[in-house]
Amino acid sequence: MTTARASAALAEPVERVGRGWTAALSLANGAIWVGWFGPLQILLASQAGDFAPGSGMSKETMLAWVTGAGAVVSLLANPFFGALSDRTTARRGRRTPWIVAGAAGGALSLLLLAGAGGLWTMTLGWCLVQLTLNAAFAAVTAAVPDRVPRLQRGSVGGWLGAAQILGVVGGTGLATAAGGVGAGYTACAVFTVVGVLPYILRYEDLRLAPEDRSPWSWRAFLASFWLSPRRHPDLAWAWLTRFLINLSNSLVLLYLLYYLRDRLHYFDPDRGVLVLTAVNSLTLVATVVAGGIWSDRVGRRKPFVVWSGVLMAVATAALSGWQTWPGAVVASAVLGIGFGVFTSVDFALMTDVLPKALDRGKDLGVINVANALPQVAAPVLAAPIVTYLGGYRVLYLVAAVIGLAGAVLVGRIRGVA
Repeated sequence: MTTARASAALAEPVERVGRGWTAALSLANGAIWVGWFGPLQILLASQAGDFAPGSGMSKETMLAWVTGAGAVVSLLANPFFGALSDRTTARRGRRTPWIVAGAAGGALSLLLLAGAGGLWTMTLGWCLVQLTLNAAFAAVTAAVPDRVPRLQRGSVGGWLGAAQILGVVGGTGLATAAGGVGAGYTACAVFTVVGVLPYILRYEDLRLAPEDRSPWSWRAFLASFWLSPRRHPDLAWAWLTRFLINLSNSLVLLYLLYYLRDRLHYFDPDRGVLVLTAVNSLTLVATVVAGGIWSDRVGRRKPFVVWSGVLMAVATAALSGWQTWPGAVVASAVLGIGFGVFTSVDFALMTDVLPKALDRGKDLGVINVANALPQVAAPVLAAPIVTYLGGYRVLYLVAAVIGLAGAVLVGRIRGVA
């Protein structure tokens, strides 16, 4: 490995990546999301429904505890493994070893979760899933600023976003069609491993030269996770807007199965979740790539993020005021349109505000906390609202207000058009 090739790991990329590379990385990303959302959409809720009787807590509360604990692990794991991948000087590169280890560990953790017999083993299994899959996800995410030039990141982010939502619907479909909780976890585990193989087998990663790595110090390593809002205000505002919009989306998704079952009294709530996820996915896929390409061509990010956030807030408010099955279908479709544009363009915006090439993985991990932290905050907000403070009507109204605030605050970012 030459010094010139090694130094490319820290250079700003200028050569456009090909379709094959984008497709393979997108498939790997989708496989990770299958491992997350098969459980989140169907399997964990089903297990909570089985384990809650006799436990002294409702199925909603049990699900909130499990997903909240997993989200705490995710919150810490993503920046931690991103930072480790930044420092990795392995022959296979900085990112690939963590994609391999994370996907394999995630599959084993899903199989462990399949055998859970109660709250504690269920919680342990889900925390391990979050720990391992976040190692892979941190590496996949960091590969984009490593290899993709700035004015291609909207379109690449669009394909990654399309794979993400297809991973959500694919995980939901596998969990529903497998014919049981254990079979559902097994199907998701197999897909998670198989989906990362094309990228890790076909594409060589950039290797970091040992001399380019800073000397090891626990104090410096831990201190590096604090990104001062005063020194990096654009990064801080970008983080906050992503957090708020993702919190709004998490509040919508968390109790979707229970919303259909207990509020709308839909005849087959498991199938209803799959239908709504499919509708959402179709409209998201229709806009996620197009939104990213459009943003690249005009060289602007903020207007796309603002208006997609506003559209999502309107759709979320519709879930509050139009509580029928047709209303849920329409809201899912509109949410998909907004979240499609947001997913691709916000990702590109985030890569544009990264402070240093040496810390891309760690900094993106800190940014990705804005994806994980809403999973912690959503159960804390949602459970008391649904149980004591007005039910699903109030829950979705609160979610709409939070999402709208995130859209408005995008205007505070100054360094990106």
